[in-house]
Amino acid sequence: MKPGIITELPGPKSKELLKIKEQYVVRGYGNACSMFADRAEGALVQDLDGNVFIDFAGGIGILNAGHCPPEVVQALKMQIDQYLHTGHIFLMEPLVRLAARLAEITPGDFAKKVMMVNSGAEAVENAVKIARKYTGRTGIIALECAFHGRTYMAMTLTSKVRPYKASFNPLCPDVYRTYSAYCYRCPFKSTYPECGMHCLESLERLFVSELAPENIAAIIAEPVQGEGGFVVPPREFLLGLKEICQKHGMVFIADEVQTGFARTGKMFACEHFGLEPDLMTIAKSLGAGLPISAVVGKAEIMDAPEKSEIGTTFGGSPLGCVAGLAVIEKIQQDQLVDKAQQIGAVMLHRLQEMQERFALIGDVRGLGAMVAIELVKDRQTREPAPDETNQVISNCYQKGLTVLKAGIYDNVIRILVPLVISEEELKLGLDILEAALETVTKCA
Repeated sequence: MKPGIITELPGPKSKELLKIKEQYVVRGYGNACSMFADRAEGALVQDLDGNVFIDFAGGIGILNAGHCPPEVVQALKMQIDQYLHTGHIFLMEPLVRLAARLAEITPGDFAKKVMMVNSGAEAVENAVKIARKYTGRTGIIALECAFHGRTYMAMTLTSKVRPYKASFNPLCPDVYRTYSAYCYRCPFKSTYPECGMHCLESLERLFVSELAPENIAAIIAEPVQGEGGFVVPPREFLLGLKEICQKHGMVFIADEVQTGFARTGKMFACEHFGLEPDLMTIAKSLGAGLPISAVVGKAEIMDAPEKSEIGTTFGGSPLGCVAGLAVIEKIQQDQLVDKAQQIGAVMLHRLQEMQERFALIGDVRGLGAMVAIELVKDRQTREPAPDETNQVISNCYQKGLTVLKAGIYDNVIRILVPLVISEEELKLGLDILEAALETVTKCA
């Protein structure tokens, strides 16, 4: 496949299927575009009409190892010939093998155990259950700008009101929110590092003015906030949250659903900060597109629930587990952690050059190959530019590049390229993004 657009978008075959979708599929499903995929490989996706896109969206973080990695496809074919699932009546070797592998590669030099589930949200739900059982407490603290999923507890933990929470009250009780370290939009109008970490100080004040810390079971945080706008906190912020947990007997849960598996230039983003969480939720790129997720954590915490107090019918499916094992092997053999660092350096350099050209770009930030630009109407006031963000994204699609928006103000363009992308594809994708920014800037 070679990148290129050969029809209007969406093309005639996609338009035909759109009619069926509109009749039979619920409108609540969100899709970034109106084109139907036909095949995908590496960092390229071809639609039903033969248009080929460079993928800078990466399935919202599920495709770090690329579309259809041959190693994963082969592992799936072999497992399909053996059995698909036993419903946990019989034990399944792939689940045990993957659990052992995850315990080995996740941060923390302590005994670990693993619970396999199906999605990031389900991992979050179970991490909360396990933390509550272990501590005997009920309160959970989450951060502003957080995203943890769309099931009820995960949605409650999520910060963004629209579209995720506004119409679904009442939310889960005993969930509280504190500030994140969103330095570009510091609520205290401070500047890092001179700020003294007011965001951490505010949490300590919360324990004096609003909450009894002995009632809080856990604090949950993404090492880099994904849907919240690719917010990269200072090292001392995350370490400070962990210290607060240790001080008050709380469990620290790191949500690595989007940041895990080489995305940030480490196998897990926590490693950048020297952070060893008590529990970690992982999903997305673990399965290269297969539904598989897990909670990994300290054995004594993970073993707090009694038999059958946690569980799931399809969790730890053999197909998902063999995919996970193949993904981990590919990341290590193909040195995708190093590749993420190289990709990130190229992207940051190009995006910073674009920032010099276009006043529309207020901030460029990221960690490894998890990179974003925040668009603003005015750099002084930092007024968000959501309309212009949508225009840039639409223009990119028309030119054959998939990108996504993020941020609590819908004004961040996030880039999650598959880590197997070629230098030529990466450069062409960045060229298309730059051309789109130029078009929107001229039309403003």
